[in-house]
Amino acid sequence: MLSVEPIKAYEDNYIWLVTTNEGSIAIDPGESSKIIKLIDEKKIDLKGILVTHHHYDHTNGIKDLSDRFEIDIYGPKNNIVEINKSVQDSDRISILGIEFEVMAVPGHTLDHIAFYSFNENMPILFCGDTLFSAGCGRIFEGTYKQMFSSLNKLSSLPKNTKIYCGHEYTLSNLKFAIEVDSENQDLLDEFDRVNNLNTSINPSLPSTLEKELKINPFLRCDNVSIKNKINEKFNVSDNDFETFTALREWKDNY
Repeated sequence: MLSVEPIKAYEDNYIWLVTTNEGSIAIDPGESSKIIKLIDEKKIDLKGILVTHHHYDHTNGIKDLSDRFEIDIYGPKNNIVEINKSVQDSDRISILGIEFEVMAVPGHTLDHIAFYSFNENMPILFCGDTLFSAGCGRIFEGTYKQMFSSLNKLSSLPKNTKIYCGHEYTLSNLKFAIEVDSENQDLLDEFDRVNNLNTSINPSLPSTLEKELKINPFLRCDNVSIKNKINEKFNVSDNDFETFTALREWKDNY
């Protein structure tokens, strides 16, 4: 039996604690104190850490955890010295009885990876800051082309994939998405759902790929209505990639 528990960090980060009958792993531990407290209180057997990219709010707790526990730390090649199991695109790892495939998804950072598991036809994806519910990550180190390709790669996963991303950005992303795609009833319904949550207590996540393909404008750059909106606002061609680029630039300044 697999369970995934959110642990809030900083203002809006999520650390994901994945547990099976073989123990637990933490994904993107931006801080350590809450995890250590949970481990002590619930006698959790921490077996490892998965790291999606090098930003401090996803890695700042790694040293404390690695100092205290002898664990495997899987992540991309970067400047985080505690990573002792370097992985890259298409690598496969097994931990807690879960088989993960590593997917390179550059754009937000050059080193960004995601961890995907088919999980006996109940697939799960830990995608850090590449794909958010109703949004995608800012492009800091990579290129728009890289991010566009990364999102297309994630879009090809099974539609029932549960998506665990790194931040509680859903409500603000939905507000922007409605500006882009105002007549999308699925989007309006999801806004009502999340707007009625107290997301400081009740996470809006996980999402699913099926939902994101209906509501996330960054996965819908081939949609005629979205293309027309972007063309009207920015006078770009109806090319999917140019639509994505204009959309991401709009969100950056929204």
